[in-house]
Amino acid sequence: MSDKRFQDWDPKSAAVLRDQRAAFDEMRERCPVAYSDLLGWSLFRHEDIVRVLNDPITFSSVVSRNLSVPNGMDPPEHGQYRRLIEPYFAPHAMQTFEPQCRSLAADLVRSLQGRAGLDLMADFAQPFAVRVQCAFLGWPASMHEPLRSWAQKNHAATFAQDRPAMADLAQEFAGYVMGLLKLRRDAGIPGNQDVITRLTSQPVKGRQLNDEEIISILRNWTVGEISTIAAAVGVVAQYLAEHTDVQQQLRTQPTLLPDAIEEILRMYGPLLANRRVTTRAVEIGGRTINAGERISLNWVAANRDGRVFTDPQSFRLDREASANLLYGAGIHVCPGAPLARMELQVAVRSLLDGTTGIDPIAERPPTNAVYPASGFATLPLRITFPSPPAAHQR
Repeated sequence: MSDKRFQDWDPKSAAVLRDQRAAFDEMRERCPVAYSDLLGWSLFRHEDIVRVLNDPITFSSVVSRNLSVPNGMDPPEHGQYRRLIEPYFAPHAMQTFEPQCRSLAADLVRSLQGRAGLDLMADFAQPFAVRVQCAFLGWPASMHEPLRSWAQKNHAATFAQDRPAMADLAQEFAGYVMGLLKLRRDAGIPGNQDVITRLTSQPVKGRQLNDEEIISILRNWTVGEISTIAAAVGVVAQYLAEHTDVQQQLRTQPTLLPDAIEEILRMYGPLLANRRVTTRAVEIGGRTINAGERISLNWVAANRDGRVFTDPQSFRLDREASANLLYGAGIHVCPGAPLARMELQVAVRSLLDGTTGIDPIAERPPTNAVYPASGFATLPLRITFPSPPAAHQR
């Protein structure tokens, strides 16, 4: 018998949604291995999550009804597809894409001028995430609004656990990809022109990737990229608005940005959780989990675990970076981490370079995002820009 007799918690209860981080911290200390009907078994302690990440045989990543390349695969198949996509995030690829990323971010920051109070999520973070993703994939600007709308609908369907809607959205995304593939195939575009056409000529298992595999790869990249990058930009911007000392330090010492961003995101994770399923009965934290049961790895709680991070809710640039699970660990560590890191550094640097102040608006507090998202749904901030140079006096 499984050790699940009742729900230990409800991830969508009003108390949890009001402050997800506080709720996860409380669960980590009170009930670190907790059952819910929505998520199955949730793990909150850093040690337990690292154990799962380092044992892909016992804790399978094949959790989705849909093909999920490569993050929803186990060895040895996982390694075959992982090696195929890693070059897309290699150092040279990031160096090549970075100037375009900087230009997009700078243009967006300039578009905010003249607006004393704005919603950073709607006016900067979300447009940046969508535009930079389309630019990386080589997709046209006409895809910006469809992708933004699709990401919002996907979030709503996941929150409601509306399976028919989720299936429809999977088909909607497949339609976007197939339309773009048809355009390229009809035009005879060589496979080295952009990401989507390069994927069409990628070899795997002695053949080329098929359309279902291409759609899966692009869906995984897009779901993770748009929601998580937008959430991360908002989290960092809000922290800098509330902590002007850190904001000023980063304005004068931009070389600290990489470590500062990772430390802020450790404290206020932009991604809630990932899933696994057990292949055999295991005991974790004194509780028995049978084979075939769902497990949710709570990144936010793990990265705020005081057993690993001294004074975990304090900002410290001297922490040991290897314990931070922002991008996971083990064989499934996020392959797109180099792209995400570069994009976040570019976005935050552009905000700091293009402004003189980022401040909260006391009368308009932010609203928190809710499951399955993290960060903020709305983020009103007061942005101050440099004064225009005075006209030359003759």
